[in-house]
Amino acid sequence: MELDEEVLTGGNVSGEVVRIGRTVRKPATPSTAGVEAVLEHLAGFPASPRTLGRDGQGRHVVEYIPGRLADTSPPLTPTELHKLGGLIRELHDAMEDFQPPDDVVWNVPIPDPAEGTLICHHDLAPWNLVRDGERWVFIDWDGAGPGSRLWDLGYAAHGFVPFLPAGDPAVDAPRLRALVDGYGLDAAGRRELPAQIAAHTRGMFDLLRRGHQSGEQPWARLYSEGHAAHWGPAAEYIERHHDEWVAALS
Repeated sequence: MELDEEVLTGGNVSGEVVRIGRTVRKPATPSTAGVEAVLEHLAGFPASPRTLGRDGQGRHVVEYIPGRLADTSPPLTPTELHKLGGLIRELHDAMEDFQPPDDVVWNVPIPDPAEGTLICHHDLAPWNLVRDGERWVFIDWDGAGPGSRLWDLGYAAHGFVPFLPAGDPAVDAPRLRALVDGYGLDAAGRRELPAQIAAHTRGMFDLLRRGHQSGEQPWARLYSEGHAAHWGPAAEYIERHHDEWVAALS
């Protein structure tokens, strides 16, 4: 390890991630070239870090984003949720004309059942949102790959509303509405989104359970640390109140 390397914690998928000055270095994987192409396409988009090539060890180098992770702060306010929805919409719009490399390899942990083709982040969550004043940046793009607007937005809704097993629809429904209004989702999307939120949340529970059964990492470790105890009941809560979410978005 170089003397000025600072090991960063919190990531679940990449190997050892380090900070060197104003950069972050991640071990390259088969999907790194695709991630680089996505970030190159998003150059100038304020909510994504810059990709800076590879270092002498072959690691992927990206811009270090100073600030505070959203999961270390109180939940976003309704006004902030509205802003977040707009930011996700801008991201999806920016990816509409992206052309992936011909030989690209993606690593999407929970694929979109509808097999959408829009390249999405797939892990829009408080632990991947850095805020520094007015600048908000989505980090950790390792799971980027094909999906759909609703699949990506649904996952974001789970984490940012947030939908917890002991949640209260009277509190959560208006917060979901703020996020979706900020995104500007159309009527058809509003009817479909609650089912997408539930499916993506249950998909994470299923991924952890399969990892526990097969020993595949990091999912087996996350299961043993108790993460499935959140995702399963959270999915049940979202499913149980489906009609209330639809009504709130109508």
